[in-house]
Formats: sequence, structure tokens, C-alpha cells
Amino acid sequence: MAAFSPEALPVSSAAVSSAVPWLFIVGIGEDGRAGLSPAAAAAVDDAGLVIGGRRHLELAAPLSAETLAWPSPLSDAYPAILARRGQPTCILATGDPFHYGVGAELARLVPAEEIAAFPHASAFSLAAARLGWPLAEVGCLTLHGRALERVVPHLQPGARLLILSWDGSTPDTLAALLTRRGFPRSRLTVLEAMGGPRERRRSALAENFSESGIDPLNTVAVEVVAEPDARVIPLAPGLDDAWFENDGQLTKAEIRAVTLAALRPRLGQLLWDVGAGSGSVSIEWCLRHPANRAVAFEAREERAARIRRNAQALGVPDLRVVVGRAPASLAGLPAPDAAFLGGGVSDPTVVATVLEALPHGGRLVANAVTLESEALLLRLHSEQGGSLRRLSVARAEPVGHLTGWRPAMPVTQWALTKP
Repeated sequence: MAAFSPEALPVSSAAVSSAVPWLFIVGIGEDGRAGLSPAAAAAVDDAGLVIGGRRHLELAAPLSAETLAWPSPLSDAYPAILARRGQPTCILATGDPFHYGVGAELARLVPAEEIAAFPHASAFSLAAARLGWPLAEVGCLTLHGRALERVVPHLQPGARLLILSWDGSTPDTLAALLTRRGFPRSRLTVLEAMGGPRERRRSALAENFSESGIDPLNTVAVEVVAEPDARVIPLAPGLDDAWFENDGQLTKAEIRAVTLAALRPRLGQLLWDVGAGSGSVSIEWCLRHPANRAVAFEAREERAARIRRNAQALGVPDLRVVVGRAPASLAGLPAPDAAFLGGGVSDPTVVATVLEALPHGGRLVANAVTLESEALLLRLHSEQGGSLRRLSVARAEPVGHLTGWRPAMPVTQWALTKP
């Protein structure tokens, strides 16, 4: 079956609210019916159809209503749910349905006033209660259905993390990642099947972690301890150049930090990084906030593969890489909120295509290191406005047995906010 799209819904189903709750989303824990409030239990019992994972349906038994186990993908069930609009329908979910749960997805399809939700204690709340951790001071993230490397930016010395696992293998692979990246003395506590009769807790340092038979339903608590040589992703832009695998096509750390500042990233925005080279600018854009997204455009496949490896290593595995030469490779993609053109920008049609794609208020930053590229930026500045500056950096390097300044190639930077 093709992937379900809410845009395919008739307007009467997706946009017009009946203002009467008919979709009941009930969070359920390992304690089953015993943990449901009277109102939540009534929502389950009064529904004509109850939908959930097989485990959820077993926990809520006995059920007198028709039942449906979630298909894979879950979205295959959405048309059947929406077809029941106005008829009592119950969705069972683990814990809090609106914290990395199906509730948020359903709320994009059904108006909030047509939903009655009954959240249970989330795995995060239960884990914090078991460990005595103040939840407001803990990083809460999920690796369920997501790449393990997404945890990398959160590995800050002294941080406490609560992580929803993909399955029983997640704690072991997480321990290996921590050890490999210089956090071997970080403590992992695995909390399994919390809230029910199968609940169990196990703890070990990452370097010594060898637990087996872990329940697939588990949450991992991590107390992050960094070794002196650990690769900790800093909170400011300008990562060490040595952290990026590259063939010389790399926006250097000092210029990269200024470039990120000029791009002015905001929450959830999309960047086009055209001529991405090693992907350093798009990677650092994504590191500014977990909701930020980027597309790295690179004409050469070997460089595109290098960008993917860098993104994986630095904790932004969802970075999208498009192989092809601009401007043709830019066609058909979601419009960006900001765009960066690297030091080799020389084709005015690429600049024109990017400017056309940007919305009003969108941000364009272009760096030039050659005279030809600089001439193009000078002309664009004369025609379009914006700001122009030259950036020069010199680094101390050995000169025989002494030390001297070795200047890098100056960079001309043009920045424009589209009117």
C-alpha cells in the first residue's frame, strides 16, 4: 500500500471539526487495566473499535469491542481510523501518547477538539522516579526507529540522559558507541518493562557492559562521564577541522563559525548547502538544534559519500545528501529557509536559482576564495544589496625551528536577506 498522506483527505475529514470527541487516545502501562483511570477505562470499554499493538491489546483485555493490531507501517491504518469519524474509536499507546508517541501523529490528522486523550506515566517519568532524577534537568530522547548516532550531540560531560530503546540490543550498541567515542566510564542503567511484574533494573559502566537477555521494552539512563580525549560536540559552531574527513574542500573552522553566524539559523529551519564539499556547514547547521534540517548538494559521488560519513560521525545522520550539479540538482526539493554557497561559487544561474527558491525573509550567504568568484559577489552586491565583508585568518605554524604566521586565503562573504 502507498504511504498515507493527510493531503489526500477530503476537506470535510481533515479540516472541519465536529467539536465532539470521538477519537480516544489512551496511554497504557505494563500494569494494564489496573493502571487506567476510570475515565480511561470507560473510553476503552465504550469504543466500537480498539486499535493498538498486540501487547497493548493484551494489556487492556478483556475487550468487547472489535480490535485491530497496528499494521506496518502504522500509517496504513489511518484511513480506517478517519473513516470512523464520529464513532467512538480508541487508540492504545505506551505511556504518554504525546511524548514520542502516536498521539502527535494522529493530532495532525484529527482536530484536537475531536480527541480525548488519557496519558499514562511516560517511560521518562517512570525512569526519573526510579532513579531520583529531576526530569526537568534530564535530556530525554528516543532511538526507537532512529539512528544510534543521534545521541552523539547529547554526550556532554555531566549530562544525564534518558533514552527510549529500539529493542533489547540498543543498550549494548550504545555502550559500544560511548566507549569508542571516549566515554567508557559513563554509567548505563537499563530499566526494563517498568510498571509491571516483569520490571527489572541493571547497571554497568559502558566499558564493562555485557548484559544479555534485555527486554525489548527498555529505557536506558546514561550518566555521561568524559575522558580528557573524548570528542565532545561543543555548543558553539566552529568544530575542529580535523573532525571532518576531507580532501581539502572544507570551510575552515574560523570561517565556518562566522558563516553560521551570518546564516542565522532558527528552530526547525531547512538549509541548502550548495557545493557542500565535506558537508561541514550543513552539519554544523543541524547541530545548532535537533529540529534543524539540511540538504547538502555535491556534484561528485566520492565527496557525497564523505559527507554522509562525516554526518554519521558527528551525530546528524539524517542529513540529506543530493548528488548532482547545480542548478539542475536543486529542482523538485522543498524550498529552503536559508542557503549557503561555498568558496567555488562561479555560476550566476546557481545564485539566481537559489534566490528564486528562498522565501521572503530567507537568508543567503556566499563565500568566495577566487578572484572570479569574488567578482561575481561584488556584482551581486551591487545589484541586490546585502552586506559584504572580507575575512582573513592567519595561524601560527613552524618556520624552521621558530614559529611564524601563515595566512590562509582570504574569503569574501556576501550575505543577503531576501526582501
